[in-house]
Amino acid sequence: MNDSASPASRSSRGGRSDADQAAVLVVEDNVSNFHLVARMLEALGMHCEWKTSGYEVLEYAQALPRVDLILMDVRLPYESGFEAGEKLLKSERFRSVPIVAVSAVVNREEMEKARAAGFHGFLGKPLDPDRFPEQIRRVLAGEQVWELA
Repeated sequence: MNDSASPASRSSRGGRSDADQAAVLVVEDNVSNFHLVARMLEALGMHCEWKTSGYEVLEYAQALPRVDLILMDVRLPYESGFEAGEKLLKSERFRSVPIVAVSAVVNREEMEKARAAGFHGFLGKPLDPDRFPEQIRRVLAGEQVWELA
């Protein structure tokens, strides 16, 4: 399998689920939130990397061998998730990688700000452990997921 393939093209290759063994970069400054997301991703068979701020997230992501999805908290220290997301979206390597905004500010204005910034989805906090697996599968299948709750 070619790791540079887009999530949508990977989904058309044989019988494996897009979620199987996906590599996810979680950009989250709250340790408890990261541990919750990491446990949910690991239960789906995904590998998870963690960055605690938006500062130098592009450089960090470029050092990773594979990134299939980025979950980006938008309220981060030093550099916001919006600023970090903009840099990632301008990068040729990450242009086709879905970047989903994750925010505790759960309202239409925040979601529309993420949409205008070029994100591929929005998930409001707290994340719902019952819905999270399907939300992630949908994103990896190439669908944009915009959900406030």
